[in-house]
Amino acid sequence: MKRPIAEMQRWPALSELNRLRIGQGQSIQTRSGKEISFVPAITGKQPLEQKYEAKIFLTGEVQTRTNNWHDFFNALVWLVFPRAKSILNQLHYQMQCLEAERQMMHRGALRDAATLFDESGVIVVCTEQALIESLKNFQWKELFWRRREEVLSSMRFFIFGHGLHEKALNPYPGMTGKGIIFHVNKAFLKKAQTGQLQVLDSMLESFLSEKLSSSADLQPIPLLGYPGWVEANNDEAYYDNKRYFRDKNRSDCPIA
Repeated sequence: MKRPIAEMQRWPALSELNRLRIGQGQSIQTRSGKEISFVPAITGKQPLEQKYEAKIFLTGEVQTRTNNWHDFFNALVWLVFPRAKSILNQLHYQMQCLEAERQMMHRGALRDAATLFDESGVIVVCTEQALIESLKNFQWKELFWRRREEVLSSMRFFIFGHGLHEKALNPYPGMTGKGIIFHVNKAFLKKAQTGQLQVLDSMLESFLSEKLSSSADLQPIPLLGYPGWVEANNDEAYYDNKRYFRDKNRSDCPIA
């Protein structure tokens, strides 16, 4: 698609999303080898093979509602992170099959984690291990206020979850992502954004296929704490909100 989506004056049709996919210059496939395409959504109860994730895995068809932010962002994430999305889809399908075989009433820990990251995932990259440790230890004021300049020069947040993209249209205190953190070298931050996204897609593919096992592998990230995301966080007192910037010993850290 020649025109950037940002310049469009209306919602893109599925045909336009598919042209954008083709214009990527690379094949976007499921782990089963099916070419991805965006198709109309199906309503009503469906057998396993026709359910959303199963249908993607078996046919490559991503059911997409038009005029819908949630599905629009999902399509864009497929275009930007095709490897990571295909791994998540495979995990969903495999676990759905296992849950059906064992007649499980609830989804297992792995599919729960895959769902959380798919909807609310954020990728954190940082060149400084000390900053990563502050983030992991919920030292929010130390990280985002006292070491503010270091965060701006050494740490980046990339939103992955399509649900989180939708929430970011109207950000609010409490908006929290589920993070995967990568320690990168300084050369990574000097790459063009397209190059950074390609590297992250490969890194996510490895992490999701080899290391993800439960939601405990995902780090709560209070996104609005990142310096400059909202004007309010230019005030030190912003980080005193314990309902948002919660302590590590709180067991009820939110996903919202």
